Amino acid sequence: MKTNEELLEEAKEVSLNAYCDYSGFPVGACVLYSSGNIYKGCNVENSSFGLSLCAERNAISNAIAAGEKGKILKIAIYSPKTKKCFPCGACRQWLQEFEKGQHIEVVLEDENSLCSVYKIDDIFPFSFNLA
Repeated sequence: MKTNEELLEEAKEVSLNAYCDYSGFPVGACVLYSSGNIYKGCNVENSSFGLSLCAERNAISNAIAAGEKGKILKIAIYSPKTKKCFPCGACRQWLQEFEKGQHIEVVLEDENSLCSVYKIDDIFPFSFNLA
C-alpha cells in the first residue's frame, strides 16, 4: 500500500496535466481504494466555469469508469499554487457520497512540504444526505 507521501507525489505529477487555461490553478488528485487500486485526475476547465471538472471528481470518475467496486480510503490533493489545497464544496460532497463508513482521509501538502491528513467528516461535517 502506498504511503501518504507517495500518494501526494502522484497527485503532484498528475497536476502537470491540468487544463487550467482560465484560472491558471492546476490541481492533481490521487485516490486510493480498499482494493489497493489508485486512480488519478486533474482539473479540466471550461470557459463556462460551471462545466469545469475538479481533479478530485475526475479521479473518482476514472475509478468508476474502470469498474472500481472498492471503497475510497484516501485522496491526496496537490496544487503548486497553494499549500493545503482543500477540496471545494462539490468535491467534499462527492467524497462524502462514496465514504460508506470508511472515514476517508484527505492528504494535503502543508506549509513545510510535509503531509497533513484530515478526515472528510472533519472538513465536511454536515453533508447533504437523502437517507
